[in-house]
Amino acid sequence: MRLLTLLVLRIMAVVLLCLTVAIACLIFDAHRSIESDVSATGARVNQHLQGLYWQRLLWRDGTERGSLLPLPEWKSLATQSIISPGVCVSFSPPGSEQQTLCSQVEVLGPPAPQWFATAYLALLGPHEPIEQALSIRDASAGIVATSVDPDAALRRAWREISTVVEIAVMMAGGIAFLAAVMIGHALMPARAIIDALRKLEEGQLSPRLSKFKSTEFTHIADAVNRLAGTLRQTNSERLTLTNRLFQVQEEERRALARDLHDEFGQALAATSALATLIESGAPPDRPDIAKDARAIAKTQKQLMDALRSTLVRLRSQSIEEVGLEASLRQLINDFNAQSNTGTIFKLQMSGRIADLQKRIAVDLYRIVQECLTNASKHGRPTEVSVRLEHVMENAPHVALTIEDDGGGDISNVRTTSGHGILGIRERLAGIGGALSIANAPHGLRILAIVPVGPTEAFA
Repeated sequence: MRLLTLLVLRIMAVVLLCLTVAIACLIFDAHRSIESDVSATGARVNQHLQGLYWQRLLWRDGTERGSLLPLPEWKSLATQSIISPGVCVSFSPPGSEQQTLCSQVEVLGPPAPQWFATAYLALLGPHEPIEQALSIRDASAGIVATSVDPDAALRRAWREISTVVEIAVMMAGGIAFLAAVMIGHALMPARAIIDALRKLEEGQLSPRLSKFKSTEFTHIADAVNRLAGTLRQTNSERLTLTNRLFQVQEEERRALARDLHDEFGQALAATSALATLIESGAPPDRPDIAKDARAIAKTQKQLMDALRSTLVRLRSQSIEEVGLEASLRQLINDFNAQSNTGTIFKLQMSGRIADLQKRIAVDLYRIVQECLTNASKHGRPTEVSVRLEHVMENAPHVALTIEDDGGGDISNVRTTSGHGILGIRERLAGIGGALSIANAPHGLRILAIVPVGPTEAFA
C-alpha cells in the first residue's frame, strides 16, 4: 500500500474515532438537556399552579365540596406557554381525575430514524417522569408529574445530533482532503528519491538529488548521492580490474597456445613421422608391428585434431594478423566443420569492420565464440546466424546479433547459474557496450551494442 494512502486512512480512522466520541458526547448532552427541560418545566408549572391556587383562594370562587383548596382552571394558554415542546404535564388534584397537558411535538423536527431510536433507547433508556407535590397548605394539594414524550425526546435528540454530525462530517471530509493534499505535497520528494534509486538499479549513476525542504528527506538524498558516488567508484575500479583480467587472460591464452603449438605440435609431428617409419620398416613376418604403428598414427591424428580445435579457442593473434573479418569467417568455418549435429553456422558483416580497435575486435570475437559454443552446447539448433554491423551514421556503433532456432527460452537464461553470459556482460561493460537477450521466433536472439568513435582506427 502506498504511504500516502496509508497515512490518509490513518487520519480518517482518527477523525472517525473523534467523530464517534463527539456523537456520544452529544447524545449524553442531549439526554441531560431533555431531563433538565423536563425538570424546569415541572418547576414552572408547579409555580404557575400555586399562583392559580392563591388567586382562587383570595377570590373565594370555584371551591369544591370536600376539598380544602379551590380547584383552579390550569389547562390554559398561559400554562401551555410555559411547557417546553415535547413535554407533558399531568396534575392530579385531590379527589379528581388526573389531567394531562402536552405541548406540540412537530416543532421539534422530523421523526428520528428507527436505527437511531433503537440505539438511543438501548444506550440511555427511556426518560423517567419527575413528580413534585403541590404544597399550598398541606401535602394533599395534589401531584404535578412532568415527563417527556418518547417520540419528542427522539426527535429532539436526532435534530441536535444530526445538525452537528452534518457539520462534523463536512469538517472531517475537508480535513481528510486537506490532509491528503498536504501529505501528498510533503511526500513528493519520496517519488524523486525512488526514481533516483531506480536509476541506480539500472546503472545510471550520474544523476544527483538536490536538497529538499524537509530535513529528513535531505538526509536521505545525501545518502543516495553518497551511494551513487560509491557505486561509480566501485564500478570504475571493477571495470579497470576486469579489463586487466581480460588482458591477462588473452596473454595467457596466447602463451598457452604458443606452448601447445611449439611443444605438443612438434612432438605430435615427430610421433607421426616415427609411426610412419616404424610401419614402413616393419619385417614382413611381424604384421603386428605395422598394425601398432598405424594405431599410433591414428591416435596422433586425433590428438592433432584436438590440438587444432584447442588452438582455435585459445588463439586471438590471428585477429592481429588477418583482422576481425577473416578471423570470424575462419571461426564460422571451424564450427561448421566440427558440428556433429548438422547445425549450419552463417555469418553476415557490413560496414568498415577493419577500422575497429584491437580491443573491441578481440572482445567481439570472444563474444561470438562464446555464443556459438553456448548455442551448440545447450541446444540443438539447425541454424545459427551471426550478423555484425558497423554503423557510422548518427551515433556510430557496432551491432552484433546472434540468433538461433534451438528453441531456447529467455527465462532459462535469466535463471541459469553459468558464467558465460556474465563474462559477455563484463566484456561489453569494459568497452562501454550493452547486452540484451530476447526470444526469437524459434529460439534466442542476443544483441550486443558497442558505441565507437567516428574515426576510430584499427590498432
